[in-house]
Amino acid sequence: MQTVTLETVETATGLGTEEISNAKAWDTAHVMMTYSRQPAQFVRGAGARLYDADGREYLDLLSGIAVCSVGHCHPYLTKALQEQAGTLLHVSNIYLTEPQARLARRLVELSDFERVFFCNSGAEANEAALKIARKFGRTTGGELKTGIITADNSFHGRTIATITATGQPKYSRDFAPLPAGFSYVPFNDIDALRAAVNRDTAAILLEPVQGEGGIRPATLGYLRAARELADQHGALLIFDEVQTGVGRTGTLWAYQRYGIVPDIMTLAKGLGGGIPIGACLARGAAAETLKPGDHGSTFAGNPLAATAANAVLDILADEHLTDNARRVGAHLITRLAELQGKYPQILGGVRGLGLMLGIEVRNGAARKIVAAALEAGLVLNATGDDTLRLLPPLTLTTAEADEAMARLEKAILEISPEGRKG
Repeated sequence: MQTVTLETVETATGLGTEEISNAKAWDTAHVMMTYSRQPAQFVRGAGARLYDADGREYLDLLSGIAVCSVGHCHPYLTKALQEQAGTLLHVSNIYLTEPQARLARRLVELSDFERVFFCNSGAEANEAALKIARKFGRTTGGELKTGIITADNSFHGRTIATITATGQPKYSRDFAPLPAGFSYVPFNDIDALRAAVNRDTAAILLEPVQGEGGIRPATLGYLRAARELADQHGALLIFDEVQTGVGRTGTLWAYQRYGIVPDIMTLAKGLGGGIPIGACLARGAAAETLKPGDHGSTFAGNPLAATAANAVLDILADEHLTDNARRVGAHLITRLAELQGKYPQILGGVRGLGLMLGIEVRNGAARKIVAAALEAGLVLNATGDDTLRLLPPLTLTTAEADEAMARLEKAILEISPEGRKG
């Protein structure tokens, strides 16, 4: 790996040697232990590369879990944030600000939706969608029309309502009692979905590609059936695009790849390029359901966050990053297939869309590969023991993709005796 000196790191970050070395002790002593930290402390980023406290360089194929959509410290985004930080940071949603209004207009013009509720995260975006669904259902179908159907293996956030919506009991089992009215069906099982939807269903909530569930794309037939069932029973169709949105799958929004328009779409992660922002977009009656006082958020869509999102949308368009996601994603799939052919005892199939890819790993070795990859200068993660997840910046080049695959192969050889023999 390339190396930069500690002096370079200090100059770039403003941190001295003492602050850098003390951070781990401070974290261990004072931060709630809700994360299993990886053994790297990153202090600087540029494009698709990260640098740790020791000056080592890494290729980033995770981008902060699909957040740093335009790479680390993109100069256009950085300049926009610097200018806004020196102008106005926050006044609350009691008052109108131009960056938020401009962002709302652009999101509507770039999609099939009519109105936007801004928030700070994907969980909050899904909370807003659930509140819309519940009020819509009761308004149109009576007090019992409150049911929310989601998919097994889904993930929709960490609040009480969104862990309940999440079809993975490991996230909710310790936090009972949970809100009532949620039910779950196998993902991509049309018959099970058809059996679950009824007159008391307020909404069907699905991810076009399950992210935390192992990068599993929905089938066209499944989403088409969801749209038809929602229409038939007077329910809303909600797509959770927190991870798939903002160009990640090779179109601006994943629903565009399927040609199926939901009533509500939720966004976060890549929308702010690293600055927290979420959005819940709705159309038709769903867009008019919430009234003053029904919902709100103090920080949501503040001038800094909205400026970040506006800059991200500029960069996506100017640098044709959705096209890049399709092109480089296809290149990565080819390169990963080559690695699978060389190491079939370790790697299985590849699935996903654009630059949202999952790699099947044999024998529960995914986390071992993640650890070895970090040592080789490659950042990725695992969704369980059998899937590697790749969510690189949308700016990733084919040359960087090739470099990343070389580092991944090094990691495979490190953990695989069979690979060493080959």
